[in-house]
Amino acid sequence: MSSKLLWYAARSNGLVAWVLLAAAVLWGLALSTKLLGRRPRPAWVLDMHRFLGAGALVFTAVHVVSILLDTYVHFGLVEVLVPLAGSWHPVAVAWGIAGLYLLVALEVTSLLRARIPARLWRSTHYLSFPLFALTSAHALSAGTDRHTALVRGAVFGVCALVAVLTAVRFAGSGRPGPANLAPAGSPRSV
Repeated sequence: MSSKLLWYAARSNGLVAWVLLAAAVLWGLALSTKLLGRRPRPAWVLDMHRFLGAGALVFTAVHVVSILLDTYVHFGLVEVLVPLAGSWHPVAVAWGIAGLYLLVALEVTSLLRARIPARLWRSTHYLSFPLFALTSAHALSAGTDRHTALVRGAVFGVCALVAVLTAVRFAGSGRPGPANLAPAGSPRSV
């Protein structure tokens, strides 16, 4: 496999992972702010949120594997798993590594949601806010595309939209944080 192909794979999969994560956050906020309505929703509405989060994890994994296989910067396992361990843009990479761990925690607790206390799931799900901030900082500070107007505009625009929806969510609930995303009438939504 050519080094240039791995470089493109690392770049594109990182960007796609961020877009999927942003879509998952926006979709989750739309669900929790009742922008999609208060009446019971079809199961696919919540499934879409789950699909976007899982997709972000898959593309993040391909992003990391592509970086490990690429020979241009020479990242090893330690450099992609331990924040500040590498010499290439260590802070920018650390934001991505911290984001990776938060994304894994969110996905694991979401998969175990029926088996863990609702309070644990909810408090872990609040990590989606720092996850989004960390991965946005990573997108703006690491990689070759960070200087392009399209990437910067997309990141800043989506961050502004997340901030607005978060403010709407906080103002509408009387308490901060994502709402219980279980479909109405399910045992977990009570």
